[in-house]
Amino acid sequence: MESVKVEDYLKAIYQICAAVGTDTAATGEVAERLQVTPGSVTTMLQRLAESGLVKYQSHRGAKLTEAGQKVALNVLRRHRLVELFLTKTLGMSWDEIHAEAENLEHAVSERLIDRIDQHLGYPDRDPHGDPIPNGDGSLRSAPGEPLADCAAGTNFVLERVLDQTPEFLRYLRDGSLIPGCTASVIQNLPSAGIMTLQAGDHQVSLSRDAASKLLVKIVD
Repeated sequence: MESVKVEDYLKAIYQICAAVGTDTAATGEVAERLQVTPGSVTTMLQRLAESGLVKYQSHRGAKLTEAGQKVALNVLRRHRLVELFLTKTLGMSWDEIHAEAENLEHAVSERLIDRIDQHLGYPDRDPHGDPIPNGDGSLRSAPGEPLADCAAGTNFVLERVLDQTPEFLRYLRDGSLIPGCTASVIQNLPSAGIMTLQAGDHQVSLSRDAASKLLVKIVD
């Protein structure tokens, strides 16, 4: 099997499962994420199952085996370290690095990734706050609770941004909402579906759906 396609599938399955808190990714969800037909996904999942990388059940989907999860986490490690390298070393903006990292994650060697990790000081988060897996394939913790659950008057540190579409990232950056910043909730109006935040000199409005994609740590 083509190694790039294998890595893309295993990463997609891992990310789908992580997002919804389950261990099985449905065929349709994988097809939507990778923008391919369900029939193509079924064929590929069967091949991955034959290779021992997933456990596949028709009409249910695929579950990563230990070997499959190790590959997926290794791809995420390369992707997230490349993203951080592009921002820290080359000065690229966090809204333009994802597409570049998608290509480079398949091309960089493990030796180069280890050197990048060392050069960056063994970071534990990428520019979006996503945890960077260790070299042995284990995943570091990713703490945080959805901003949408925070009441008015709550002070918080932004830990992680789950929605990484360029437009949303630019909106957050323009409002000084980047991982590591301290901000506060001015209003949380469930009936209106809107939140208002104060980040430094910026007052930012977010839908509660958008706020649910921001993970934060509450501070005194």
